[in-house]
Amino acid sequence: MAAPTTSNEFLDLVRKSELLPPARLDEFLRLAKATSAKMSPRELAALLVSSGFVTQFQAEQFLQGKWKGFTIGKYRVLERIGAGGMGTVYLCEHAVVGRKVAVKVLPSSQSNNPTAKARFYREARAAGVATHPNLVKAHDVDEENGVHFIVMDYVDGASLQSIIMRFGPLSVARAANYITQAALGLQAAADAGLIHRDVKPANIMLERNGTIRVLDLGLARFYEDNTDPLTLKYDENNVLGTADYVAPEQAVDSHDVDIRADIYSLGATFYFLLTGQTTFPTGRIAQKLIWLQVKQPTPIRELRPEVPAGLAAVVDKMMAKSPEHRYSTPAQVAAALAPWAGGKLAPPTLEEMPTLSLAALAAGNGSGSGSESRVNSPRYPQPRNRPSSSLGERPQPADAPLRTLDRGASAADIATPCAMSAQRDTTAEPARPKTAVVPSRMLDQQGAESNRRREVERHLAPTQSPPSKWVSLVVRWGLLLVVSGAFGVALSLLTRLL
Repeated sequence: MAAPTTSNEFLDLVRKSELLPPARLDEFLRLAKATSAKMSPRELAALLVSSGFVTQFQAEQFLQGKWKGFTIGKYRVLERIGAGGMGTVYLCEHAVVGRKVAVKVLPSSQSNNPTAKARFYREARAAGVATHPNLVKAHDVDEENGVHFIVMDYVDGASLQSIIMRFGPLSVARAANYITQAALGLQAAADAGLIHRDVKPANIMLERNGTIRVLDLGLARFYEDNTDPLTLKYDENNVLGTADYVAPEQAVDSHDVDIRADIYSLGATFYFLLTGQTTFPTGRIAQKLIWLQVKQPTPIRELRPEVPAGLAAVVDKMMAKSPEHRYSTPAQVAAALAPWAGGKLAPPTLEEMPTLSLAALAAGNGSGSGSESRVNSPRYPQPRNRPSSSLGERPQPADAPLRTLDRGASAADIATPCAMSAQRDTTAEPARPKTAVVPSRMLDQQGAESNRRREVERHLAPTQSPPSKWVSLVVRWGLLLVVSGAFGVALSLLTRLL
């Protein structure tokens, strides 16, 4: 369907989607009835998001003319939170229970590929085997209308990769604590017979409460599965893993590795957390794979002298070229890091955590499972509202994405592969004094309606129109004439003197 060009067309899409009960949509229209008919679809979308009626992802789909496919099996799609070559991950809500989960969807381009499907289902099997607070667990795997998906724990946080890229290296205490938690998770996976084979900062998530969760077992294999034809077929002529973090022996033979390969990758991740760079920050992939075998990375203490010598020695042992010279198990790594990881850490800052839309934050709060409202929690800042084009910004083309909305495939095209990661609004409010978290069953409905009304009225308040472009043009020409006249006077004086 074509993108809506009027407010009525946009509202028709919202009605047909049945995402909002008629009473809630009527409530919104009642609050915005004064000017809703005069607003563009983009302005209505921004207002619906900022008022907490729909999520950013849902509004973006409406702006593209899409109103179907907002469900995956029993789950309602809220936001797109990640994407990669092997799937797109969505934040979803169970339609009945109301529990938030992450749903990973196999790209439609891979749905007829037997190898891709086999690897996808093996990831679900691997993620469902081990249960540990520092692992992301899979709860279900299913297929509906040709769409294959895995239902997993939703991790409300950010990857260590994104945190380091935005804020730089971590303190010694934080880095040691996070690597210790990751090691404990990998030990639980090893106890269940799993080798991760793709440990890296992007696959280690930090929750708002400071808990580390290791995820993405897409390359995992089982210890005792030595005759797995899928692994042997795919690994024979391919290097599995990420060049900056893969173990030297895994770069040579991705199948015949053990848990010590994960310990090397965790050590390379530790190096990144402390220095802000990978072990070999320059060079092509082929060069890096060669350097893995013959070259040592720059010592950590040369890049960061304040790192204790004992801690640097632990990292060096984790990244030893030969597996025999490394720690034998992740549990040994955790024990070795105890002197630096034992202190109590403060939770991550608000700026380090992503910001969800109000509708996504409110989802799941009324499930009756004892969940608590996060909308007013100091650990869950509300999104910073941004004006739409008629409220002071430069007008945008009708097909341009909302600045406050995530780009992504619609749920109707939900299995379409994405080449880039989901962009999330990471702007957060300054830290506020801690307040009590109010149970969802005690939320004041009248207060919520009042908040929405104030939000709508704030957006509908008159604003000053931007200055005319002709005024700007006249000012620029005036300045140019003044400068030209001054230059002519100076040139005349210089000619007389000569």
